[in-house]
Amino acid sequence: MVDSQYYLPNDIGVSALDCGEAFRLLSPKEQLYAHYLSRASWYGGLVVLLQTSPEATSIYVLLQRLFRKQTPVQLESVAAAAGLGPEEYQFKDLVWHSKAFQDSPSEVEALWNDCSHLLYSLETKQKQLGLGDKGITTYFSGNCGLEDAELAQRFLDSKNLSAYNTRLFKTKPVGEKRCYEVRLASAQDTPCGTYEFEDAVFTVCRGDYAPLMEKVSQNLEKAKAYAANENQKRMLEEYIKSFTFGSVNAHKEGSRFWIKDKGPIVESYIGFIESYRDPFGSRGEFEGFVAVVNKAMSARFARLVSSAEVLLPELPWPQAFEKDRFLKPDFTSLDVLTFAGSGIPAGINIPNYDDIRQTEGFKNVSLGNVLAVAYTTQKEKLTFLEENNKDTYIKWKGPSFEVQVGLHELLGHGSGKLFVQDEKENFNFDQNSVRNPETGELISSWYRGSETWDSKFSTIASSYEECRAECVGLYLCLNKQVLSIFGHEGEEAEEVVYINWLNMVRAGLLGLEFYTPESKSWRQAHMQARFVILRVLLEAGEGLVTLSETTGADGCPDAVIGLDRNKIHTVGKTAIQKFLCKLQVHKSTADVEGGRTLYEGYSAVTSDGSHDFLKLRETVLLRKEARKMFVQANTKVKGETVELLEYEGSAAGLIQSFTERFSEDAEELETHLLELSSHDASCWC
Repeated sequence: MVDSQYYLPNDIGVSALDCGEAFRLLSPKEQLYAHYLSRASWYGGLVVLLQTSPEATSIYVLLQRLFRKQTPVQLESVAAAAGLGPEEYQFKDLVWHSKAFQDSPSEVEALWNDCSHLLYSLETKQKQLGLGDKGITTYFSGNCGLEDAELAQRFLDSKNLSAYNTRLFKTKPVGEKRCYEVRLASAQDTPCGTYEFEDAVFTVCRGDYAPLMEKVSQNLEKAKAYAANENQKRMLEEYIKSFTFGSVNAHKEGSRFWIKDKGPIVESYIGFIESYRDPFGSRGEFEGFVAVVNKAMSARFARLVSSAEVLLPELPWPQAFEKDRFLKPDFTSLDVLTFAGSGIPAGINIPNYDDIRQTEGFKNVSLGNVLAVAYTTQKEKLTFLEENNKDTYIKWKGPSFEVQVGLHELLGHGSGKLFVQDEKENFNFDQNSVRNPETGELISSWYRGSETWDSKFSTIASSYEECRAECVGLYLCLNKQVLSIFGHEGEEAEEVVYINWLNMVRAGLLGLEFYTPESKSWRQAHMQARFVILRVLLEAGEGLVTLSETTGADGCPDAVIGLDRNKIHTVGKTAIQKFLCKLQVHKSTADVEGGRTLYEGYSAVTSDGSHDFLKLRETVLLRKEARKMFVQANTKVKGETVELLEYEGSAAGLIQSFTERFSEDAEELETHLLELSSHDASCWC
């Protein structure tokens, strides 16, 4: 039997992201602004294909060509005529009987040959993302290991270059010297220079993803004509510079103008943003989103922002470990029009540049129409909870998650100070008086020069920070003022707290799906973070959290997780308080060794101790529910107006949205994608 981790059922939930009303309330100018930002995002989003795995581009192009020629309904007829049943109408026989194959057999066969083996391969290396023999990545050439990634990071730090928009290729050595090519994502392909560093040679060059970066820049230039203010214009100018020349500094400048653009009706962000899927944790995956403000929900978040300076001192670390000044950000609830990338989150706190976040600010967004559909659960599919908790869980999961997202993004990612000694030897803290609350000793480590949180903590940085933010959410949701801001009082407020904590420990159990025993690695930052929190709360003891293995009504292995609501404010709060303080101290002081020991200890998935987590992982895989897929609208300019093209929430609607998204230049775009992919094909072996 195939491990259920590696296949998906045919009945995955598909939901449409409804943004019709919000979009139609925009002015014609705002609609045009949103349209061109969306086009830039969608073109840039295709970069993710080239950042993931060698076969991704060929799979995408093959599917596009199949579905441009025939709709899913038509292909179902083709499948029936070929003698394929409803469950079989996938994949090679269908491809060979399709109109796309009949019209261009050699091209379609070539695409199939490029991707089919890797598409179905369950070879150890090809089952997960990773460096070297640990997995697959196209952020690094296949001959790069952890040592190469660390060396490249030191080189980039020495040149004050960010890794966010780079890829690393290990090339043929020259004599005894290792040689590397650092590629910057940009429309221009001019060389930057060659440098010797630690007995290695690094060549830095522009031009990665050049055709896609050019299309991104062209559409941002068009959007600029419809910008609402000077901040938006300056922001777009800097983004264009960044994507044209490969300059992260220009993107940082654009982000500064973005922060200054307070309360826009159309909100957006675009670039190489999150480093979750880089095995080394430093390179950003491309994403771009465009959304419209939901004014009613945004008012609640504005009240949370106004209360932030009162709530921050409640966090369990000394005042010296908090930012000198809380820079009040925008915090808005948005209805997503476009979110291009590998996934759609419930909330975002950006930009991710530490130097900007620490001293200039950030923005928070909660994606309202995503929350509305992403986390709904049918009772019969609700796993690992006691039966008497299920109705309460379904009723309060949405409201409690809204509170958690707000706290996680604003006061989680928005809190805490990094101790820094800058390039001029200036400290941002008093090294003669600030003491480590865990040891009572003076601070003995800090960030120096161009070091950042990501570059220092590298492989654990993303998950560690998500864990810290989740803990802040759990800790502060116990505050009655917070609950009141979101409209929850009395008994209802206690239900919100209970379900928020229950949801977290259940999520920790569900997170085991994303652990790979063979490589002893986690594949998803948030899921690892939630498992760590589950371990912390189980360790607290006193019956706070219970986790037991059972047998389900179907006779198969099952599990039940429980939470004593009467101990949340006592045992639970104390456990999170102590753990959260440790997380912040290691982060503030750049204590990589201490932070890694703490975090990796709780991240370990073993059969030892009171719970056999490796066995529980098998149960989780057996009963997993596939994550929902989202159908997003398209926009199209007709004369002086913008038409919103909406689709049904089904697999057919999802497919139609993609085939129509690039209908005007599909063949040119696919040619570019295949050329970019084939250029590096030999690098992944």
